[in-house]
Amino acid sequence: MTIDISQFFQVFFDEAEELLAEKERLLLAVDIASPDPEDLNAIFRTAHSIKGGSSTFGLNDMTEVTHFLESLLDRIRKGEMALTAEHVDAFLAAKDILKMQLDGHRNGAHVDQDAVANVRMMLQELSQDVVPVAAPPAPSFVQSAIKANVSTGGRRYRIEMPHVEQRDVNALTAELGLLGRVSVMPLPGERHAITVTTHESLEDIIAICSFVLNPDDLKIFEAPALTPEQQIIEDRERAKVEDDMGYGFFDPIDAPTQEQSEEERGYGFFQPIEHIRATAGIVAPAGNSAASAAPVQQVRAEPSETGEPAEKKAVAKKDDKHAAAESSSIRVSIEKVDQLINLIGELVITQAMIEQRSDALDPMVHERLLNSVSQLTRNTRDLQEAVMSIRMMPMDFVFSRFPRMVRDLAAKLGKKVDFITNGAATELDKGLIERIVDPLTHLVRNSIDHGIEMPEARAAAGKTEAGRLFLSAGHQGGNIVIEVSDDGAGLNRERILAKALQNGLPVNDNMSDADVWQLIFAPGFSTAETVTDVSGRGVGMDVVKRNIMAMGGSVDIRSAKGFGTTISISLPLTLAILDGMSIRCGEEVYILPLGFVVESLQPAPDDIKEISGRGPVIKVRGEYLPLIPLYQMFDITPRFTNPCEGIVVILESDGRKAGLFVDDLVGQQQVVVKNLESNYRKVTGISGATILGDGGVSLILDVTALMRSSRQLADDAIFS
Repeated sequence: MTIDISQFFQVFFDEAEELLAEKERLLLAVDIASPDPEDLNAIFRTAHSIKGGSSTFGLNDMTEVTHFLESLLDRIRKGEMALTAEHVDAFLAAKDILKMQLDGHRNGAHVDQDAVANVRMMLQELSQDVVPVAAPPAPSFVQSAIKANVSTGGRRYRIEMPHVEQRDVNALTAELGLLGRVSVMPLPGERHAITVTTHESLEDIIAICSFVLNPDDLKIFEAPALTPEQQIIEDRERAKVEDDMGYGFFDPIDAPTQEQSEEERGYGFFQPIEHIRATAGIVAPAGNSAASAAPVQQVRAEPSETGEPAEKKAVAKKDDKHAAAESSSIRVSIEKVDQLINLIGELVITQAMIEQRSDALDPMVHERLLNSVSQLTRNTRDLQEAVMSIRMMPMDFVFSRFPRMVRDLAAKLGKKVDFITNGAATELDKGLIERIVDPLTHLVRNSIDHGIEMPEARAAAGKTEAGRLFLSAGHQGGNIVIEVSDDGAGLNRERILAKALQNGLPVNDNMSDADVWQLIFAPGFSTAETVTDVSGRGVGMDVVKRNIMAMGGSVDIRSAKGFGTTISISLPLTLAILDGMSIRCGEEVYILPLGFVVESLQPAPDDIKEISGRGPVIKVRGEYLPLIPLYQMFDITPRFTNPCEGIVVILESDGRKAGLFVDDLVGQQQVVVKNLESNYRKVTGISGATILGDGGVSLILDVTALMRSSRQLADDAIFS
């Protein structure tokens, strides 16, 4: 029987990526001068877990890197080496290599084998450069204890076990390996003895053994310290145990001979990895043929007497809380979530149709039916909110990407930066989460490169040498506001104006600061004196603004010279549902996103002016705004051509205001957004479509595009 394990590959890829992210977070937070043993153990466990998983699936290239990484981490966590900044840099570099290898196996991406070899060599050299450090004295648990040898990393305990199954020996060896060095040797009568070198207490060892054996059946005593020659022999035996026993989790597999059949090699149980990749349509990563050709290890989880795998019993103590957390959540593909959201959208539309048709019924005659419709409306709204919350993800998914980037970029530029985040639990739609990463990355890089000064300049200005960079998120009305702030030098108004004038942009000395700050979003604008690989080419900020505007958001800048800069991004919580205003023009009904609407009014004749060659404008409280006749934009026949007979809706986008001339206002409602481009084609001035309660299709206006296409807005003179 052949089991298709391709379905498990994605689970391993996802979990490995999470472990790598957790490893990076722990490394960036670790106190190098005085590391917390729990943090070191947690970092070690991430490497150990990736090593076990990659070995299971035959990803030998990842197994080799994590083996060197794990060995070095093991020495550090046992106090045999002092943690240094060089170690942290090496561990972060190894994390990058593992991520590259992971992407290679998942997507067939190129893997730089030279970079892999360099990191492996670096880890190996660091692990050989052992600098013994004094370990804290361990308390005496046995009255006749022999003095511990500090250089071996703690006390040595010998555990003699009765006859047990080999799988139980493997499981117990793996679990005790988390406490320190472990070696196994056979005893007469098919028994085994496990030697543990650890700083942990004897009670901890007994507690772990009790998951597999009765403590009364064990013989535990403290063993004398090893000589250096004996230590070398034990290290070799320990490495052999790891290889032969599948790192403590899997039964040993004999090396296949050429005469063995595929069934004998284990391929009758698991498919070869190259066959799995071919079935999944994943090509082997470039430059990684050796790893690609590795067979998948055979895994056999035999039930114990209680019907559970012995491995599960062995790790039960440490993983109780973790298992409880896992049992409260499940992995669901985003395609299934999107399908569910689409179905709920259809349900909302159907409910709106029922509600609209029931409005014509006599409430006295059909009271019970109308009550049922009202109940359906409430339940549908609650269901819609519950389903939409599934797509909501905390901003921590975005924020967690930046500590490493800030650390590396600050070191590259010779600056000191304290990175502070706030509001990481604030939730945003997954679609927006993915699209906001690149704009935020550019803003954070700009703050470090252009905003925060060099330590000497900050000290001369009376500031701390380390600049502070803030990244925060929070709700504001129906939007989420993300801010990138720094306490650096702030924007230089004179330099920006000079550069804008040099680029041919229309500027004058009477411009407000807010208008001057917006100039940095112009294409090709940069005040950097030199071009570097960090910035200075004048590309990026205009793309940042364009991407944010495409998400229905806006960008605002506040800056004070010498005190810092804050860039504020406002985004809708989701793109799937929209609060809109229904407007009518001729026989057509359109939806205006409510976030762009300032007010609506019916102008007086004296408020409408015509500017030669530029079209009409409307005067609103002393300010002249461009007037956009919607019927002209879409070439439809309106009911009114005189703005004084219709309605003008004042819109605001990107700091600009304009009046939209329509026939009538229909109402305000929440609509489910349907993608028009994927179902039809892209239409200028239209961002999507929705289905109304009467079953008709209504187009959603792209306010930003409409205002951009208006010829009056292209000329700043109209606002002077």
